[in-house]
Amino acid sequence: MNTDTYDFRYDSDLIGGSLMVRESRIVAELLLAGVDDAAWKAAILDENRLQKARPATAKRMAQAIRKRLVRLPAPFWEALCEGDDQLATQVAFCAALARNLLLVEFLETVVADAVVTQAERLEPYQWDDFLADRAYRDSAISGWTASSRRKMGQVAFRMLCEVDLMTDSRKRTLRPLMLRPEVVELLERHHLIRLLDCLMLLGSR
Repeated sequence: MNTDTYDFRYDSDLIGGSLMVRESRIVAELLLAGVDDAAWKAAILDENRLQKARPATAKRMAQAIRKRLVRLPAPFWEALCEGDDQLATQVAFCAALARNLLLVEFLETVVADAVVTQAERLEPYQWDDFLADRAYRDSAISGWTASSRRKMGQVAFRMLCEVDLMTDSRKRTLRPLMLRPEVVELLERHHLIRLLDCLMLLGSR
């Protein structure tokens, strides 16, 4: 991907939700089964496999998860379906990163710097400062509403909590990411080196 052209745009779905691990397992099962559009609709809307109160919510969530998971090869889907909670969470995090370059760059810069300097926690303003910095690459960021920026930051921080990079979204205390060997092997085998390097930056200090 050429990210240096004047018309570069971040194609981010952070507002769509955090890792949604339980729902991601279900979507991964459907992808592995190779269901057609009719079977997909039946599973998500008729059978309500995601167990959502409103069909529109189920449809939106399923589509968001699907767009993340299809960025990764099928062996990741298998690990998501068959792995324990920690492994499934890390795979779902990989899918979110594969879909969100903005989140990758946040980890590579702000979070990695916090790890290197042994900062104890992240602060909400760091997300705002990061977006202001990224606006030089994507001018559309300047037009994002304050509520959208805030919601994206909340989702990003929630993901970090879910993957165990932070203790909770209130204290936001950082801790090293204990990346599973299975995830390392998958990323190496499928040549997803930028994702691997990004995650390795967040390990033991």
